[in-house]
Amino acid sequence: MSMRSKVTQWRNVGRFCIERATDYGELLGVELEGTRKRLVRELCALVALAVAGLFTLSFVCIAVIATAWRTAYFLPVVWGVAAMWLILTAASLLVVRTQKPGRSLHVLQKEIRDDLDTLKEALR
Repeated sequence: MSMRSKVTQWRNVGRFCIERATDYGELLGVELEGTRKRLVRELCALVALAVAGLFTLSFVCIAVIATAWRTAYFLPVVWGVAAMWLILTAASLLVVRTQKPGRSLHVLQKEIRDDLDTLKEALR
């Protein structure tokens, strides 16, 4: 391959990279906006769920303890409620630890990988 064809090939690769860089900028903006909206929506839903769940469980626990107030089962009921909370906390921790984290900017990553593959092919 001659020096002139190598220079032409690299010039074409440079043009391709410059053209794609602007596309990456636009795609990054779109991806960030979508990720932000999804994150805000999911966080709001999780906060609402956590607050509602905690209030519900708290009042159920208070009702169970109040029902057993002056009975022979009062202490076992109180310890049972505490054990239930401990088990729920441990199960929640396990679920959170085993979840796969969400993927951000996966479209941009795919485009960059595809373009790198194209560049590798062009430089062969």
